Amino acid sequence: MPEDTIQVEENATQGATAERTFTQSEMDAIIGERLKRDRAKYADYDELKAKAAKFDEAEEAGKSELQKAVEERDRLKAEVEKLNAERERAEAVAKAAAEHKVDASLLARMTGDVDENARFLAEQMANAPKYGVVPDGGEPKVPEPQKTEIPSII
Repeated sequence: MPEDTIQVEENATQGATAERTFTQSEMDAIIGERLKRDRAKYADYDELKAKAAKFDEAEEAGKSELQKAVEERDRLKAEVEKLNAERERAEAVAKAAAEHKVDASLLARMTGDVDENARFLAEQMANAPKYGVVPDGGEPKVPEPQKTEIPSII
């Protein structure tokens, strides 16, 4: 653009360039004009933004009932699949707990393969120490108080 460039005059006979100097007020005017043109480019930004928002609203409102029903069906289908997966896992937990004779609530809390976890729990229970019958009948014994001497302060 010719208005964006600074004109330089050349002296053809001497081969030297003559540079023009600008005053502060001239520079302010040049920069002010440039800013004014730049701001004019974006003057309608808020208006365009509002139009875009209205377009989005109109597009959403313009969806057909069929489109809305399809979206709802897809959401419900995903929910049913999730519930079916949870039910299948609960059935697998109950079956594995009964088969391996382990606690179903503990097995349900474990992640991973249900049958593998049930075998692991059964193995751990088999290797756990067995507590026999207490020979004295399991009566609690109260410990006898020990005598301690308290040093006198006086």
